[in-house]
Amino acid sequence: MRMAQARGQFAQNRWWFHTGRPKFHKFHNRGGVPVPQRRVITGRSQEPRVRFAEELRSLRAARGVSLRGLADVVGWDASLFGKLEKGQTLGSPEVVQALDQYYGTTPLLLTLWELAVADPTQFKERYRRYMVLEAEAVSLWQYSPSIIHGLLQTPEYAAELLTQGGLTGAELDSQVAARMGRRELLLADGGPQFRTILSEAVLRSPLRNTAEWHAQLRHLLAMGERPNVTIQVLPWARGLHALMNTDAMFLRGGGRVVAWVETGYSGELVQETTAVEQLQLRYDRVRDLALSPDESWEFIVRMLEEVQCEPLT
Repeated sequence: MRMAQARGQFAQNRWWFHTGRPKFHKFHNRGGVPVPQRRVITGRSQEPRVRFAEELRSLRAARGVSLRGLADVVGWDASLFGKLEKGQTLGSPEVVQALDQYYGTTPLLLTLWELAVADPTQFKERYRRYMVLEAEAVSLWQYSPSIIHGLLQTPEYAAELLTQGGLTGAELDSQVAARMGRRELLLADGGPQFRTILSEAVLRSPLRNTAEWHAQLRHLLAMGERPNVTIQVLPWARGLHALMNTDAMFLRGGGRVVAWVETGYSGELVQETTAVEQLQLRYDRVRDLALSPDESWEFIVRMLEEVQCEPLT
């Protein structure tokens, strides 16, 4: 699968990621002395997300078409193409494939898009190790005591949450776009299995905009119908449990399981086997208390019915 190949490429290049130095292939001169391979200097960024935006701007400039003209031919709104070229969003694979077809560059743009989506450097430094593990995982299971996990958030939910954390302007736009790019992990062919258990508190903490909260709940229902996504709800009535104040994610990949425990300020990677097993035991007990997936779907539907969307004017 193309997304899996992109994740694999980053796994192979982990040496570069951890050292921050380019990895040179070795060649030998006539004296048998190894010399580094010369790199072609193009003047283009080597950061996947920036390079993707640069390529989009370059192709449109070469074609001599405006954003509005591009929108008229390819479809979608001109503002979306503007955000793509500014690096404020990565868009969807469908949009990128349409651009590839328009510019006659298939599969260049889609390849750059896949690398940009999988690039851990778009995230804040303290989360990059986790993002690499998330992208490489074959299965993930998680408990949320207070917020919807990033893999299931809408852009509006992510924006309001990050705004409350103090982000504004271009940094806010960048982090929302990065978070939306993570969602492609679950949407890709052959994507990993993902299970989330949501505390009822998550569903009782709405967005300020009623219509946007309505859309977030509908998104949860839609994602819950995917074969690789399971959503369960833990009602308040089930009482105290083993993960009351712990946001925990378990990731299986490379033949082992690790855990990521997060607060509103930072996260901790748990790798020691005994510690992971203890967390897993707590998770299993919480899962035993949660509603079944079908009951959880009905619970979210009832929440959705309680939401009264603001009338359009």
